[in-house]
Amino acid sequence: MKLRLSIVVLLMSMLFLSACGKKEIEGAVNWPVKDFSATSHDNKPFSLKDVKGKIWVADFVFTNCADVCPPMTSNMTKLQKMVKDEGLKNVEFVSFSVDPTVDTPEKLTNYAKQYGADFHNWTFLTGYDQAFIENYARDTFKTLVKKPQEGDQVIHQTYFYLVGPDGKIKKSYSGFKDVPFDEIIDNIKTLE
Repeated sequence: MKLRLSIVVLLMSMLFLSACGKKEIEGAVNWPVKDFSATSHDNKPFSLKDVKGKIWVADFVFTNCADVCPPMTSNMTKLQKMVKDEGLKNVEFVSFSVDPTVDTPEKLTNYAKQYGADFHNWTFLTGYDQAFIENYARDTFKTLVKKPQEGDQVIHQTYFYLVGPDGKIKKSYSGFKDVPFDEIIDNIKTLE
């Protein structure tokens, strides 16, 4: 009887302890983020080392965007506020311009201010060429960026990407419509 009770207690303890382990994000893709060299909205060099060891949320936008970028940037502003309200630390936001020849640091700063972006932990990037951002988006984030020969509208997808402190993309979410804000916050908490 004592042996049976000891085994039950041992099994219960093991189950309890295994439940206390680090949670994982369901459906995590774990794509490694490749290094990049860019210029921030405040005209300073910015690269992967600037977000090393941090949790960050990335997206791809441009200042002349006529349709999807304004709601995406507004949604990112909402997410940034939610992160602050939840008291989550060590979380950064990074917006890559998909139209770097047009989007100067000054233009990005003015654009971000229109949406109430908090520059304390949100950086807008430019300073690379069009071929770089198209290839980088495809190879690292598995997303489409393409500037047509004619017109000023760049084709790009509308996702937010969550990157863990290990430098790997964990998950992508709609950044345009039906943004799963609560899921993103929960996933950030999982990575803390």
